[in-house]
Amino acid sequence: MPIISSPYSAKGLFKNGHFSTIYSAKLRPIPKIIQERERLELSDGDFVDIDWSFSEQKSTNVAILLHGLEGNAQRVYMRGQAKMLAENGWDVAAMNHRGCSGEENRSYLSYNSGRTEDLAELITHLIEKDTYHQIALIGFSLGGNLVLKYLGERDNVPEQITRAVSISAPLHLRGSLEQLIKFENFVYNLTFINDLKAKYKRKMKRFPETMSPSEYKKVRTLLDFDNLYTAPAHGFKDAYDYYEKSSSLQFLPNIQQNVLILNAQNDSFLSEDCYPRAFASNSKNIYLESPKHGGHVGFHISNKMYYSEKRTLDFLHG
Repeated sequence: MPIISSPYSAKGLFKNGHFSTIYSAKLRPIPKIIQERERLELSDGDFVDIDWSFSEQKSTNVAILLHGLEGNAQRVYMRGQAKMLAENGWDVAAMNHRGCSGEENRSYLSYNSGRTEDLAELITHLIEKDTYHQIALIGFSLGGNLVLKYLGERDNVPEQITRAVSISAPLHLRGSLEQLIKFENFVYNLTFINDLKAKYKRKMKRFPETMSPSEYKKVRTLLDFDNLYTAPAHGFKDAYDYYEKSSSLQFLPNIQQNVLILNAQNDSFLSEDCYPRAFASNSKNIYLESPKHGGHVGFHISNKMYYSEKRTLDFLHG
């Protein structure tokens, strides 16, 4: 019955979900870690940039890290997790989704919550290096949904992938969208929209025949943006079709690997469907941990270490 009673409990102001979310994203000092960038050329002519961190000793274990919506591999939660892993014997490949590494991607399409093809190409690339015996997948928010969907939608997951961790993940995308457009999440929604609209505007200059300036001006919410760009650019009928087909919740029964889902109860981004309690209680390999505190990717213990970072390491060492 892999529902885990979490030992994590925040202190002081960090008991407030919004405080832990905002502090962790904007105020936590950025962990220092040496990184090397590799450009992975993709089969469709586009690219993703991988920011590598290496263990001091030669390692046969590698962890792939996936960031959230409009994040990148330099976000504090990515660097914090990379530092924890690299200091404990793991090489780390932190993938920047298309267009998120500081350089515009080449193609009209981009990344989204369900497009696992780029992750699959990175995994193949690592296997072809013939260096790593064990591959772990770790995703945050949107990246957490991608990890779960990847594992559950494929019948041929490479044997090197043995464990995965999904942190603050919107397993039910429509439910999460409905949470994000609530008034209490106004600031987050506005931040995402401003970032996405800026990226759309830059893309519009390169693809004027497929992108509409007049429709762009009407975008106010994530739902608007997904209807305007995300869904049609990636082959979906509309935003709701995109949410339905890309939500990882439906793929959980097919996952064979040991997986930890770490979603805080006071994460304002997540709907009730993002906590698969009934499923996890009858699963042998899907572990659900839902601490009372933590907000969205905000499991603060100290500035030097977050609970999610240590918990992930412990789970990988199983």
